[in-house]
Amino acid sequence: MGQKKDLTGSEKSKIVRYLAEGCSSLKIAKLLKRDHRTIKRFIQNGQQGRKKHVEKPRRKITAHELRKVKRAAAKMPLATSLAIFQSCNITGVPKSTRCAILRDMAKVRKAERRPPLNKTHKLKRQDWAKKYLKTDFSKVLWTDEMRVSLDGPDGWARGWIGKGQRAPVRLRHQQGGGGVLVWAGIIKDELVGPFRVEDGVKLNSQSYCQFLEDTFFKQWYRKKSASFKKNMIFMQDNAPSHASKYSTAWLARKGIKEEKLMTWPPCSPDLNPIENLWSIITCEIYKEGKQYTSLNSVWEAVVAAARNVDGEQIKTLTESMDGRLLSVLAKKGGYIQNQNQNTLLIPGGNYFFVTVLHYTPTLTKQTTR
Repeated sequence: MGQKKDLTGSEKSKIVRYLAEGCSSLKIAKLLKRDHRTIKRFIQNGQQGRKKHVEKPRRKITAHELRKVKRAAAKMPLATSLAIFQSCNITGVPKSTRCAILRDMAKVRKAERRPPLNKTHKLKRQDWAKKYLKTDFSKVLWTDEMRVSLDGPDGWARGWIGKGQRAPVRLRHQQGGGGVLVWAGIIKDELVGPFRVEDGVKLNSQSYCQFLEDTFFKQWYRKKSASFKKNMIFMQDNAPSHASKYSTAWLARKGIKEEKLMTWPPCSPDLNPIENLWSIITCEIYKEGKQYTSLNSVWEAVVAAARNVDGEQIKTLTESMDGRLLSVLAKKGGYIQNQNQNTLLIPGGNYFFVTVLHYTPTLTKQTTR
């Protein structure tokens, strides 16, 4: 029988009564269903109580050392407490003390996953904003791809569980069980697609153009009027399959060239409103930690979630572009900061972004496009 917590007042009273009746310590232990050593210790000492751990006084550091630690923490983001203190030549400080000191001046955070912006990137983002500042964005078709997996984003299956309840078992497929690559576009208040890339197809320049031919052009673009085609501006990011000479020449033969093909600044998924659409769809298909057992089932979930996105939501995203451009100019090409408090962080397959229904995403793709 293992040791349990300290004896309660009621148990102590019973021990005294049993001793008065002539019971042995072993019999008392059986009656109370407690460890014999616990009963024997109480009888010998006359009182119950385990030796409490006495904390040793923490090592104090001087005000000068404290200033050095503060400077080191600012210069070494994401460093461990040990590395920070060692850089200051402060030794003999236990981890608990180091962390207690750092909590007064810093916080533990994870690195933001977004493409780094250098000076050239920022200048190109500013030039892009100036170029399209007077553009009628209701005529711009914003496009992008997203990969969805069976298991969903890592760390997304979180939520409250009642006390005493066990967390449900979450399946883990080998290598995530694969995924489905989805392409879609938004223009004004209309959703184009989504269209599914054939399983096993890697999107290079040739397969990308063939995919657009079989889906976007045949199923949507060809049905539009001549005036619509004349005014539409096609947006795509700088993925290699998009920006290659082959793809550019192919689109030109389709009539999408020069001013009808939007130039795109590097490292700028925060400027593409369709990222918010992916966020909305991801929220829906993986809500309550949902998982899928086949690629077809997760594709059906994407289609169903896309159908539930109404025109007003899409219009809110596309109409946010004027504000995004002004923000880029105000930030001198820097990333757009989130100005909406109603946000939800969603880790995706190859990217991290934030659902913002009225403005812009703040965490962006890992891949430099």
